[in-house]
Amino acid sequence: MIAYPNLNGLWMKAGSNNGIQAVEDYLTTMWLDDYHAALGTARADIVQTTDTDFSYLFDIAQERLIAAWGISKGKSADPRPKSRMRGHPMSAGKTYHRGHAIPHSLGGGTDINLLAQKGSINVGPFRVLENKAVNTPGSLYFTYWEYKGANTQTPSGVQQGLLCPGQRADIKWHAN
Repeated sequence: MIAYPNLNGLWMKAGSNNGIQAVEDYLTTMWLDDYHAALGTARADIVQTTDTDFSYLFDIAQERLIAAWGISKGKSADPRPKSRMRGHPMSAGKTYHRGHAIPHSLGGGTDINLLAQKGSINVGPFRVLENKAVNTPGSLYFTYWEYKGANTQTPSGVQQGLLCPGQRADIKWHAN
């Protein structure tokens, strides 16, 4: 699990868009350093993109999501796109769900935002920080997906974090 020694200090100073950008830059640097170390000599082609006001790091060469993050605007009123989710491939087995990196209740979409997540995590401990993010507009929510080496789209674990205004970071790690 990545340690973020400067995160709380940066977050406590992040009262403006520039401050939040410094936090996002710090997180993405930490994630990419860790990701490249785990990937070894395998090829990576990493892009950063946005969808539904959230940011994503995606490795095109390995065809997998690395991280997703964004600022909570509270509960999303958008209907759940069940047919779109059903069309997302499932290849990790019966114990896995099409999990959201950014929860639908927070405004997360489908496609790049969906990945294989153990059902016991998706509908269990993962919900605690998701719900807190939904109920805390202005908080920064993130997920960082860990993989063992190259050539797999199934994460081995996920760091889930929530930075609420005026509070220290709340970061959980879940085996996948």
